[in-house]
Amino acid sequence: NLYSRALVKNIYKSANSNSEVISQIIYGEKLKVLKKKKNWLKIKTISDKYIGYIKNSKTDKNFNSTHKCHLLKTKIYNRKGNVNEYLAFNSRITIGKIKNGYGEFEKGKWIKLNQIKKKSFVEKNFLKIVNKFLGSKYLWGGKTYKGIDCSALIQLIYLFNNKFFPRDTKDQIKFSKKNFKKKNFKKGYIIYWKGHVAICINKKKLIHAYGPKKKVLIMNIKDTIKIIKKTANLKVKKISKI
Repeated sequence: NLYSRALVKNIYKSANSNSEVISQIIYGEKLKVLKKKKNWLKIKTISDKYIGYIKNSKTDKNFNSTHKCHLLKTKIYNRKGNVNEYLAFNSRITIGKIKNGYGEFEKGKWIKLNQIKKKSFVEKNFLKIVNKFLGSKYLWGGKTYKGIDCSALIQLIYLFNNKFFPRDTKDQIKFSKKNFKKKNFKKGYIIYWKGHVAICINKKKLIHAYGPKKKVLIMNIKDTIKIIKKTANLKVKKISKI
């Protein structure tokens, strides 16, 4: 197994930059190389067993993460204190040297210690995770501050808490167990359509990365169900729970 040392890397459907971006890997994410093809790697991510292609990039064999990033984007400081790069939410890092409230996670790259959590930390309030992405751009295959899709927004609640959850909506529908009634919505209920997912923040409103609006936003639950039925001719397939 290897660990990605790229800040954000697209996973493609095939070994071609023009093929569909199906997901992304972020810094510190564990992967297995299934095949090498010129300057492409066919990989499987360990956290969610997702298979696709990435351009050959910085990886590391000997990496034991100690912390994770809990901000939407965590500033990376160089030796002079300048910022020109960011770590994405849920990036996994190893802190080496510590100095004046900063930790070095790679040679010459520092972050503020008050902006990270220990790897074992569990966020019990899922709203603290999804609300970080409120207003973020909708991006098919995305899972960072640069853009995120509907299934990644749900998956990150689990991945941040070191739990397995599938990447794609179709697999999340199969994996999620209970199927609740469609009348009484509650905080933490996950609503699935074919190819789309949203999560209820209370009994009246939901949050989702919504393609037609091109961003992550809060909408009325019943209005959303009607809109998706009208515009995409899709009914709710399943209602599960965090």
